[in-house]
Amino acid sequence: MPTFLIVIVILFTLFIIIAGAKVIRPTHRGLIERFGKYRKFAHPGLHIILPFIDKMVQINVTEKMVDAQKQEIITIDNLNAHVDAQVYYKIREDEISVKNSQYNVQNIESQIVNLSRTTLRNIIGTLTLKSANSERMRINKDLVSVLKDETSRWGIDIVRAELKEIDPPKDVQDTMNKIVKAENEKVAAIDFATALETQADGQRRAEIKKAEGVKQAAILEAEGKAEALRLVNEAAEKYFVGNAQMLRQIEAVEKSLTYNTKILIPNNGSFVNIINDMVGTTDTIKSEVDTGKGYRPDGSYKV
Repeated sequence: MPTFLIVIVILFTLFIIIAGAKVIRPTHRGLIERFGKYRKFAHPGLHIILPFIDKMVQINVTEKMVDAQKQEIITIDNLNAHVDAQVYYKIREDEISVKNSQYNVQNIESQIVNLSRTTLRNIIGTLTLKSANSERMRINKDLVSVLKDETSRWGIDIVRAELKEIDPPKDVQDTMNKIVKAENEKVAAIDFATALETQADGQRRAEIKKAEGVKQAAILEAEGKAEALRLVNEAAEKYFVGNAQMLRQIEAVEKSLTYNTKILIPNNGSFVNIINDMVGTTDTIKSEVDTGKGYRPDGSYKV
């Protein structure tokens, strides 16, 4: 064989290898077609196909997000709500699912967007604006459920769906803001009133405790005086039998002398007689002490 033919064969072989070499990354899977007919499934790695004869289509199997685009939906209470949502999906990695994603549906993302918008209109159209805002989780679940059922032959998994916003008209939004503000002010007023009531109740309890303390002190003082009076009466009965009148007179004189009270009395007044009696009693006691009389065997003095 001539040298130039060998060179041509070598160059052609190199061209086939270079042109037909395909590398699939771990994030993709491949479908190899020959003359428009499915031939085999390609996993990540190096693959050699015949240029101009075979064709490889690489499909991304990672999770993707599509925006359902903002749309205006009329709620059941005849309010126009601006609704926007996002849908997350991924193509399953097995051969059948990858084939279905290419051969059973045209342009998956466009189909998901249209299906999501239609489903949202059906769901939110049966709700009031208030319930639509308060039941977002339920709307998300219903949207995912419908999408899974409708895309079951597409070889994809609907991972999740999220409502980005449900915006009412501006005038309705202003009214709702005023309502929320009024409710917050009402709650604040109730809390303030409760705090004042609690404070007043605390002051009332403190006053009650204070009055109870004063009352208890007065009771204790009265009981103390009564006990002192009882002891005095017992002493009077024991040591001054028959002289209770004299004991009271002595107490009166003692109080007068304690407070330096000046009293003008006649010579024959009872106070003078009391004092004389006290002096006489004192002299008698002094005389008995001097003479050693009036003592008991244990050394105490007899009254």
